[in-house]
Amino acid sequence: MNIILMGLPGAGKGTQASEIVKKYPIPHISTGDMFRKAIKEETDLGKEAKSYMDRGELVPDEVTIGIVRERLAEEDARKGFLLDGFPRTVEQADALNEILSELERKVDAVINIEVAEEELMNRLTGRRICEECGTAYHLVFNPPKVDGVCDLDGGKLYQREDDNPETVANRLSVNVKQTKPLLDFYENQGVLKNIDGSRQIDNVTEDVIQILESL
Repeated sequence: MNIILMGLPGAGKGTQASEIVKKYPIPHISTGDMFRKAIKEETDLGKEAKSYMDRGELVPDEVTIGIVRERLAEEDARKGFLLDGFPRTVEQADALNEILSELERKVDAVINIEVAEEELMNRLTGRRICEECGTAYHLVFNPPKVDGVCDLDGGKLYQREDDNPETVANRLSVNVKQTKPLLDFYENQGVLKNIDGSRQIDNVTEDVIQILESL
């Protein structure tokens, strides 16, 4: 099975990805993992990607797509894959279809975990970190015993700059604009599966597994 996992920041993609690869013998492939692997192995494309990253520039599509092509041709992805973080644009989605066509395969399902933006704001802005040991808490899902104090060492808890409401709202807005054309693209292809991600994790996982079992 060839799966793409989508969802806004905080929707729970990472949690569901780990559940999928526990149950099915397919690799979880993220853009970051692909870049790190290509760079570590010093492939031509890995070296090219590193040169852009070292300059603080975005890696061009043709390089990213080339790295994806190499990764999906590897032995562990022959029986399927779970893609996370790619594609990000319709152009990349078109390129992915071409890559899979060359490999005589196709995208079987695009699972999109839907959560209302208000709920995502609560999830993403509720994180607090201990200044001393770095332990992470969440004001709703995993609160400290004493407000603002780390359970482990009594260190002061703080909110990271990228977790403040203004930054999170902007991040969500950018992601919504980026993903809408991509969701439309896959809906038109008949492979988009939307799941309500606002429920308990186990319930979301059940829906994901049900989709995968039906492929």
